[in-house]
Amino acid sequence: MKYAYYPGCSSESSARDQHCSSLAVAKALGIEFIEIDGWTCCGATPGHQSGRVLAASLPAANLVLAQDMGLDMVVNCAACYSRLKMANYEVLNHPEMREKVGDALGRDYDGSVKVRHLVEVLLEDYGLEKLKSKLTRSLNGIKIASYYGCLLVRPPEVTNFDDPENPTSLDKLISALGGESLEWPSKTQCCGNSLSLTTKSNIVVGLSDSIIGMAKAAGAQCMAVACPLCQVNLDLRQIDIKKQTGRRYDMPILYITQLIGLCLGIPAEALGLNKLVVSPLNIINSVKAAA
Repeated sequence: MKYAYYPGCSSESSARDQHCSSLAVAKALGIEFIEIDGWTCCGATPGHQSGRVLAASLPAANLVLAQDMGLDMVVNCAACYSRLKMANYEVLNHPEMREKVGDALGRDYDGSVKVRHLVEVLLEDYGLEKLKSKLTRSLNGIKIASYYGCLLVRPPEVTNFDDPENPTSLDKLISALGGESLEWPSKTQCCGNSLSLTTKSNIVVGLSDSIIGMAKAAGAQCMAVACPLCQVNLDLRQIDIKKQTGRRYDMPILYITQLIGLCLGIPAEALGLNKLVVSPLNIINSVKAAA
């Protein structure tokens, strides 16, 4: 199994732990990631707020590189995944946009590169049974709230992946790892990350408080995410929540790749678990105890 791998900008900054855990898991499973040579920023929030053509052209610049490699593209950032999928949608459904994007790139792009999130690859290409056969440890019944956020499964006509209101892809992986995947109502509620750098950070704190509080009320011992924006926001904001409300959650926010890596026997440091703000030591020790 071989894919063109698009790391995205956060892999070199706030989401190095997601990047390193994704690579470690892929290697352990025998999945080959070939990093796209010369990849550039997909534009994310600033790009798509600046103009429709720019919003499609920035991700398309990376899609043509993957096209030249002759491979499907795999992404582990939900925000990058959203922008790359949207570029394909625009080019495929709007001939005038395809022409404008082609002018911006200096070459035509036909929207043919298949963009996959790593979660998709694990479920659809690799398969749960094969994954379970590789595990050396179990999540040992840890109660986990899967948090999908806004972008992994929305809008459905663009992502075409999982149910937009009640997704289950992360839950399936957690169950395969031996964890208890919880039913809870806030799995697709917005955490407000895009407002973090504005004057409305109090809104972000309120949204994060609501989500983590709901996970806690459902009995979660940790939360599983697949988006670096969600992870850094929910992890860091627990400090602000305590300052503003007095509530202390101590809720570890782990990437799904970190949980998979633990069950594959990959050392915690190699998965970036030492970089989390809220310590995941209890989770690590519980998995080790089930070895």
